[in-house]
Amino acid sequence: MIRVDAMWLAVEPVDMRAGVDRLLARVVQVFGAARAHHGYLFANARSNRIKLLVHDGFGVWCAARRLNTGSFEWPRAGVVDAAPLTLTKDQFDALVLGLPWQRLEQMRLITRM
Repeated sequence: MIRVDAMWLAVEPVDMRAGVDRLLARVVQVFGAARAHHGYLFANARSNRIKLLVHDGFGVWCAARRLNTGSFEWPRAGVVDAAPLTLTKDQFDALVLGLPWQRLEQMRLITRM
């Protein structure tokens, strides 16, 4: 369907009322440019809503997801460097489900029972 070669995560929170144009301007501000076949993830301050912006080479797609309870595992500005992070496919899949995507490698091993 839509090819995504790289997935980027913006650490700074974004107002979820922002539409495609405002998010695209934020992508250019944070990432320098919107590259074709790259996805850009943003979250609100409470990390219970995320928006994904994907540039497919011809236009821009925007998808949103909300958790009714809990929050997405999102790095906090000030705790980590404010620079954007890149995500693997497995990390992205875990993140949108609300799972602890930063610890995927640790979760693959059982060391004590």
